[in-house]
Amino acid sequence: MSGVILFFGLLIGIPVAKYFLSIQPTCFDGSQNQGETAVDAGGPCLTLDPTHLSPSAALWARAFKVRDGSYTAVAYIINPNTAAGVAQVRYRFMLYDSGNILVADAEGTTFIMPGGITPVLVAGISTGNRIAVHTQFQIIDEPLQWERMTEPASVIKLSNQQVSTTDTIPRITAIAQNNSFATLHDTSFIAVAFDPYGNAMAASRTAIADLEPNTPTQITFTWPQPFPGTVGRIDITALLPPVQAPFTPGQ
Repeated sequence: MSGVILFFGLLIGIPVAKYFLSIQPTCFDGSQNQGETAVDAGGPCLTLDPTHLSPSAALWARAFKVRDGSYTAVAYIINPNTAAGVAQVRYRFMLYDSGNILVADAEGTTFIMPGGITPVLVAGISTGNRIAVHTQFQIIDEPLQWERMTEPASVIKLSNQQVSTTDTIPRITAIAQNNSFATLHDTSFIAVAFDPYGNAMAASRTAIADLEPNTPTQITFTWPQPFPGTVGRIDITALLPPVQAPFTPGQ
């Protein structure tokens, strides 16, 4: 009887063992293998292990009065990880008056670009007859879902930035050129004007539906009210959602 049991055990057990041993590890098998630094994260996986990344943070957030009772809020998110980004994350702006009372808030979704600053802008925030003095910015989705990503907007070169009529109806223009071989669709641009001391004074957003390859295209930002001070610096950032990047050995 023992011999029979051993025979059938080997007859069945060997093929079963060969089957399981032949299964290749994946990034969705619930195991930490194939060089992963966490379960199904890191190594060759698109999903990354946040414990092996540098922390990201909101550098600052401000709200600018556009007209009585209407504000534009902007925040800068810095991400020092050159090959890691976030496809989608929810955020919240909170605007407070001089008595630290919440007078308005706005929620939305954004992405976090790899290796740089991602500006987040919300226009048309209504405060009624209240004056916003302080602004807070909060990432709602925690922990963030980090993935191996590249920045498609890196092929856009910005040049010839000019500012005019800042004491009446401010206007900022620049030339955007797509240096890739493909048309870029729905490209957003955010401009932030700073005073000579580095304080943000105003922000605006524009978009181009189709940015053709190697074709200089003018982008324009305008404001209905004069700037509160002299412009010392202008930041213009091109924004396209980051895309997943394949694993390269040695990363």
